[in-house]
Amino acid sequence: MTEPSSATPRKRSRTIARMAATQALYQCEQTGANPESVIMEFIRHRHIAPTASFEDGHIPDADLNLLEEIVRNAVLKQDAIDSTLISLLPESWPMDRLDPVLRSLLRTAIGEMMAGLPAQIAINEYLDVAHGFFSGDAPKMVNGILDKFARQQGGEQSVK
Repeated sequence: MTEPSSATPRKRSRTIARMAATQALYQCEQTGANPESVIMEFIRHRHIAPTASFEDGHIPDADLNLLEEIVRNAVLKQDAIDSTLISLLPESWPMDRLDPVLRSLLRTAIGEMMAGLPAQIAINEYLDVAHGFFSGDAPKMVNGILDKFARQQGGEQSVK
C-alpha cells in the first residue's frame, strides 16, 4: 500500500475551499448578508474538527485563505464577472434562469480564472465542485461555459 502524495491533502483542501466559497456566495445572494460576515461564519462555525463531514455543512480541511480570497474577489469583481457570464450564456438562457448555486459556482470559477488561475486547473476543480452539488446536465454546462471562457481568453481548454 502506498502513502498518498503530499499534494493530495492540499488539492483536497483547495477543492473544499472552492465548494465552501460557492456556498458562501450563494448564502450572500440569498440572504443579503455581508460577505465578510459570511466568511467569518464559515471560518468560526463550519471549519471544525477534521472528522466533521462536508455533508453536514462543515468544511474540515478547507484552505481558509483560499476561501476568503475567492469570496472577496468574486464580490469585488461581481459586475465584471456577471457581464462576462451573461456573454457566455445562450441568449435564450438569461442569468436569472440559472439555479442560484450554479450561478454562484460560475461566479467563483470565472472570478478565479480572471484572477489568473490556469484554465485547465479551474475547469477541473470546478467540475469536481459541480459534481458535488449537481447531477444531470449541470456539470456539462459548467464545463461548456468555462471552456468557452478559456478559449475567449486564449487559455487552455478542458479535456472532455
